[in-house]
Amino acid sequence: MPMPIPTLRTLLFRLHWALGLTAGLVLALMGLTGALMSYEEAVTAFANRDQLEVTPGGRTALPPAFLVARIDAQAHGPKVDALTLPDDPGASVLVRFARDPATRARPPSLYADPYDGTVLGPVRLETAFATVRELHRWLLLPGGSKGWGRTITGACQWALLAFLATGLYLRWPQIHRWRIWLKPHLSRPGRARWWSLHAVAGTWLVPVYLVIALTGLTWSYPWFKDGATALLAGSPEAAKPAAAGRPEGRGRTADAAASGPSLDRAWAAFRAGEGREAGSATLIVPGADAKAIRIRWLPRGVDAPSARNEARYDAATGALVSAEHAADLPLGRRIVENMLEVHRGRFFGDGVALLFCLAALAMPGFAATGLTLYVLRRRAGDRRRAARPEAPGVTISPASS
Repeated sequence: MPMPIPTLRTLLFRLHWALGLTAGLVLALMGLTGALMSYEEAVTAFANRDQLEVTPGGRTALPPAFLVARIDAQAHGPKVDALTLPDDPGASVLVRFARDPATRARPPSLYADPYDGTVLGPVRLETAFATVRELHRWLLLPGGSKGWGRTITGACQWALLAFLATGLYLRWPQIHRWRIWLKPHLSRPGRARWWSLHAVAGTWLVPVYLVIALTGLTWSYPWFKDGATALLAGSPEAAKPAAAGRPEGRGRTADAAASGPSLDRAWAAFRAGEGREAGSATLIVPGADAKAIRIRWLPRGVDAPSARNEARYDAATGALVSAEHAADLPLGRRIVENMLEVHRGRFFGDGVALLFCLAALAMPGFAATGLTLYVLRRRAGDRRRAARPEAPGVTISPASS
């Protein structure tokens, strides 16, 4: 007897639960780690609150070149790559080091006193968050970004999109009312209650998960990133000016000390001009062959990375070369340059960032409710099969034969 051809709804239902039993478990882990990283800066600041403050005591802050030299002398090997200098005279300096040329590993960051260059201590929890980040992106599998971990997490981003599409199709009602779409019915018994919670919560979070999945794909597939850049910024080259100088601060050698005077002149020009309203500024220490000194800054009272501005100064003279303000950039370009902030919701404000964090925390909940529905459905099927009467057979007695 030929097997009946399953309907489209049946096929999509099977795809939905099959992905839930596989990719759903990985997405649950990615959701937990993503939620942990949502407020990395705030958690790190709290853990290092004793190192964030210094006592000015009438002292004068060191020029950047002297500060770099003193920190380099205490680091015994690693070279300073960037200094984050707050406008607050009672705040310490965050110091980031250049990556090791051989291993590409970045030494731990630290805090320093801006008045004498004394190292206050390493940034606590930085290594822990780095591990969480590797778990989120590559599942801590060998090979990192070039291993199977990236392949698996990339596939799970596609699975998340499949969850959204199949989930909406499977719960599409015949009668469209907001109560059906958006209000869970938790008073229902058994499997109906779990389905209502799973389906309605998923409907509420469709826009959030759509943004998370699409932005997450830009780290997994270069072709997807290039396509998104072309769509939002016009062409891949359109988003490069702000990132073109990144290599300048890497691999700095002792010969870069010759750029000290121009580094100090650039910083003085920044504070007198572009940086008059800066609340926090990150000075990228130039390499020996750098043509520009980059300073990225946020206005006072603003901590959103998407509002970051950038000024460039001539590496030889310290004169202003160009300035780029986030407020003047097209929306598409701002999205491309702040894809991480879009991914975790901070691009849209603190309220949306909290929503994205809660949505990430909800991913294990979807895995749990989906698994519960699967188990209850299997048990119900077993009970139906057990209660089904057996087909009566034909009994042939020996006498009749």
